[in-house]
Amino acid sequence: MDVNDVTSWAQANKAISISILLLLGGGFYLLMYEPDYDPCDEGKNCLTIAYQVQEDYQVWDNNPQHLADKMSSLMGDDWDVEIYPVSDSGPMIEAIDKGNADIGFVDGAAAWLAWEVYDLDVLAAETKGDGRTYYNAAAWVRADSDIAAAHLDDDPDTDPFALMEGQRSCHTGWLKSAGMLIPMGYLIGNGYAEIKGDADDIDSLEATVHGFFSVDSSIPRGSTPYSSYKGAMRCMMDGTGDVALIKDTVYDSYCTGSDAYDWCLDRDEVVMLEPFGQAPSHPTLYNPENMDADTVALVQAALGALSDDEEGKEILWDTLYTEDMVPTTAEAHLGTYGAAVSNVPGIQAYFG
Repeated sequence: MDVNDVTSWAQANKAISISILLLLGGGFYLLMYEPDYDPCDEGKNCLTIAYQVQEDYQVWDNNPQHLADKMSSLMGDDWDVEIYPVSDSGPMIEAIDKGNADIGFVDGAAAWLAWEVYDLDVLAAETKGDGRTYYNAAAWVRADSDIAAAHLDDDPDTDPFALMEGQRSCHTGWLKSAGMLIPMGYLIGNGYAEIKGDADDIDSLEATVHGFFSVDSSIPRGSTPYSSYKGAMRCMMDGTGDVALIKDTVYDSYCTGSDAYDWCLDRDEVVMLEPFGQAPSHPTLYNPENMDADTVALVQAALGALSDDEEGKEILWDTLYTEDMVPTTAEAHLGTYGAAVSNVPGIQAYFG
């Protein structure tokens, strides 16, 4: 989640016009959505879901229209659920804030920003494979490294976090939760890393990363072979970097079973250090000014009911990459996140 993307969308306050290709009935149809366009059927209650779309849906199972159709059936005959396509978290937050969409699914960093800046709230959160609504942000290193040796020896005189200084770090992306905000907040707050540049400027974070880690560290902006959880893990495993800043479940996601990538190392060749902190799972945002308590409860019930049958479970996994959604609030789900990242340069000033 890029803080600057959200800021630019908030300042620009411009209409969003997004073109996407959706695979419908075996053919491609070009759909144009304007923010003041109401796609819901006349005479029905309308729920509009802001959904970050791909360029096209060549795999029909991944099309979010399945989610909308299933939600419509779960909410009742008097409800019509439609998809409002967006290109990224920034326009998604903007759409919910302005009332062009009712709910949207974002990552923890985007949700926290939306809560702090726009006063949006959370009504549900995805669960992980182990039933948690959070994951641990942690560093992964190769088992033959000095950092791993310090961690495994559990020697109080040898600090594995201190040994990260000067190493090539592999981040999931710019201002991502597990890949940057939480680990850097921890390293700064505990005196390992020193802020480089203006402590009130979020852009100082890049200099801070390079000041503690190596200047050859990987900080992807946009889609690259080393972006995202998978890319950061690959960065460390193939020797491009030394420390992967990711979440605790990444190895099982990409390096086990028949689908394991060819660049994966064996499990005993990598070590996960003690977590930096917890990051919230992807929540469902809404605007409390535009949705009453009864509707919130109805949407929570429908999202929770998606996991009650096989069709709903498949839709959950294909469109949201989770097995279940549970009701929650922004305070309960995101409240501790601010403390975890409060030491990041520019965060305090940004919200101030």
